[in-house]
Amino acid sequence: MKRLRLAIVGFGRLGRACAEAAFLAHDLELAGVVVRHAPASLPAPFSRVPVAAHLRELPPADATLSCVPAGAATGVALELLQQRAPLVECAALEGHALAAHYDVLGEAALRHRVVAVVGAGWDPGVFPLLRRTFEWLIPDGRTESRDRPGASLHHTEAARSVPGVADALSTEARDASGALRRYVYVELRKGAAFEPVREAFSRDPLFAGEETQVFPVDSIAALEQASRGVVLERLGTAHGGVHQNLLLEARFDAATFAARVMLDAARRIGSLRPGAHRYSLWP
Repeated sequence: MKRLRLAIVGFGRLGRACAEAAFLAHDLELAGVVVRHAPASLPAPFSRVPVAAHLRELPPADATLSCVPAGAATGVALELLQQRAPLVECAALEGHALAAHYDVLGEAALRHRVVAVVGAGWDPGVFPLLRRTFEWLIPDGRTESRDRPGASLHHTEAARSVPGVADALSTEARDASGALRRYVYVELRKGAAFEPVREAFSRDPLFAGEETQVFPVDSIAALEQASRGVVLERLGTAHGGVHQNLLLEARFDAATFAARVMLDAARRIGSLRPGAHRYSLWP
């Protein structure tokens, strides 16, 4: 099977995450990395990957991933499209700036007869699709989204003292009605079972006053290093019928998620017609 060749423009957190994800994929290979002030080589494990100051100095690629800061995203994308490089991008812009960015890239992609997949990241990208899906499933209601649930030091210390718990992190967030909800992440001691630990929290008076959900994780230290957290909730209204509620609570590395979406878009770029296409969850 012929592997898809990718070029990466920019080698910050997102560019490196794309390179790491491509290294782990059997159907992908790196044609090279573009860095403005190109070093002689990249750090391990990418030391054998070609690196250049301009895309034209690299071997041909089937898709080019633009991983530059938001302020440079439109200019870099336009330059790549002018070179007729099939493009995948996920500029972290909002509102009118994002709409203008898409309009400009759409015109350029059609003018140069090249394919571009825009908004192929976390946000913009998958997160708005998840939000829209919640709203499709519960058409009458209110959507709330909150970044980084606040950590509660007092409740975290209490959670660490629960039998069977080696380490813990307790976060809290308020729903649309103002009610407080707690999300407790526990790293179990060796040999400990999760169910008795979960039941211990349900009996603890400190956690009994608010709705508390407990989640087992492999490492609290790794969890605390995650760069992003989000709570997405859709609350149905009473006149919509049976009470309905959807909740997504997550902690993750945004660059890693964005990189996986960009690689998904790159895999599908060969089946698309010239022009700019908004990323979607294609079959």
